[in-house]
Amino acid sequence: MNDEATSELPVNGTTGAMSRVAEAVPPHAWFGVSAVFHYLGPSFAVLLFPFVGVLGVAWFRIASAALVFAPITKPWRTFRAATARERLLLLALGGTLAIMNTAFYLALDRLPIALVAAIEFVGTIGIALWGLRTGRNLLAFALALAGVTLLINVPSLFAAGAPVLASDLVGLAWATLNGMLFVLYIVLGHKISEGGASGGVERLGAAMSVALLFVMPIGFMQALNAFGAPMLILAGIGVGVCSSVIPYVCDQLAMSRLPRSSFALLLALLPATATIIGAVVLRQIPSAADVVGVLLVMFGVAIHRSSRI
Repeated sequence: MNDEATSELPVNGTTGAMSRVAEAVPPHAWFGVSAVFHYLGPSFAVLLFPFVGVLGVAWFRIASAALVFAPITKPWRTFRAATARERLLLLALGGTLAIMNTAFYLALDRLPIALVAAIEFVGTIGIALWGLRTGRNLLAFALALAGVTLLINVPSLFAAGAPVLASDLVGLAWATLNGMLFVLYIVLGHKISEGGASGGVERLGAAMSVALLFVMPIGFMQALNAFGAPMLILAGIGVGVCSSVIPYVCDQLAMSRLPRSSFALLLALLPATATIIGAVVLRQIPSAADVVGVLLVMFGVAIHRSSRI
């Protein structure tokens, strides 16, 4: 099913309902849901930054997701049944999720969401190229890459006195770190998805528990300031569900049936989705070039065909 050999990671006793649902719905549909929530949740998170703090919102995102996953996926059973090598995989994914999400929010605090999303996609180009062996898929990739280039607006970044580089090298650094870790998330996410969607979600729940341990010392003190405001707590939980539960579960349902290269190409939808959501939720209005970039990305993804599903 995937580009890699089938993993021997253990699968816990979660019902097969999730696997049946995953098989009944096209994997591209699961990816579409993930793409929407991948930036819908963070766009709400940006609105919370002034009240909870960037690191506090990152803590709420991971903590609430870990609490949602725990009773469903029973991470303690996954760790108990895993081998030493498999536990290292889960620890690596958990650490990746914690640092990636924190870097992502620190970038969003300084840069437009569409730019952060475009930088996030850049790192996946190599993964996409690895498995695109037909002329049709190479054309799809070229169109998607052209669209993302327009969204990033590369010439303006390096022009003399460019506003982004002149004022926010720190934001670009966080966005770059997030993009690098996003590639690692794709690789590790595909590894835990091998063997079926249900088992992949169980392993994701275990990794999210690890992520909570990593992020606890990073953002807990900021999050603590919101504990006296029930509405802020509910909003933080909502960010976690929208940002980490729904999209990551949908990623697993898609990864379990898509080759890694095809999944990586579909990630071109993320900058386009971020541009649209940024305009609707955050009033970050796209330029004409941004609109053309979105259309190119959507057309490129539309003509792509997966060689193995």
